[in-house]
Amino acid sequence: MTANSTSEPILQATGLVKTFGRVVGLDGVDLELHHGEVLAVIGDNGAGKSTLIKCLTGAEVPDEGEIRLEGERVHFKRPQDARAHGIETVYQTLAVSPALDVAANLFLGRELRKPGPLGTVLRAVDKKRMRQRAKEELAALGITTLQDVTVPVENLSGGQRQAVAVARAAAFGSKVVVLDEPTAALGVRESQQVLEMIANLRDRGVPVILISHNMPQVFEVADRIHIQRLGKRAAVITPKTHSMTDAVAIMTGAAQEDPR
Repeated sequence: MTANSTSEPILQATGLVKTFGRVVGLDGVDLELHHGEVLAVIGDNGAGKSTLIKCLTGAEVPDEGEIRLEGERVHFKRPQDARAHGIETVYQTLAVSPALDVAANLFLGRELRKPGPLGTVLRAVDKKRMRQRAKEELAALGITTLQDVTVPVENLSGGQRQAVAVARAAAFGSKVVVLDEPTAALGVRESQQVLEMIANLRDRGVPVILISHNMPQVFEVADRIHIQRLGKRAAVITPKTHSMTDAVAIMTGAAQEDPR
């Protein structure tokens, strides 16, 4: 599935400004994410990538500009606000609980309760239903390396932990999934599995924002590439129209493009 750039974006930021004292993090940045696409966000250190993503996901509040989700203006004051609107973020630090099993991590903070008084009064967790749902989510994402959802996360490899975090985002990020450097600490094989998960998310119609320094991976999986430079959007390109060399030239200022 590819993005339809003529349709209304599912997530749109216009004129975002964010300053930290005298430091300008964002200087009037626009961003559009369309249904069923992977939008990569790239840029050098200090370009404003992290600040942009934090504003989109509620970790920072922009000083100026607006954010629209499905055409409606939204105001995120904290990450929980973005999650409540269906925007899930997987950070590099992977907020998983090592002692809990795979299924429990998928439903962390959103545990399913047993039916009847056991669930409503005693707040008993329905482990059987959670484990079944966890298996279904992992299968839907094509994750074959996690056959046993009762295994504690501390016993998993880095790639498997990343799979758990992505599966949790996919299960609850009904509108948008944001992935922050998802392959940074992974080897080649596990990185490829994560890229396949991203493609599966897109094929399910879930739009993805991917922040990455890995240019070959960006060009492999992204439909469009948003390039940040010095707090501004320098350009939006596609792997079909531009090369990795072109992207680096725009990032460094050696080449210029229309930022729209």
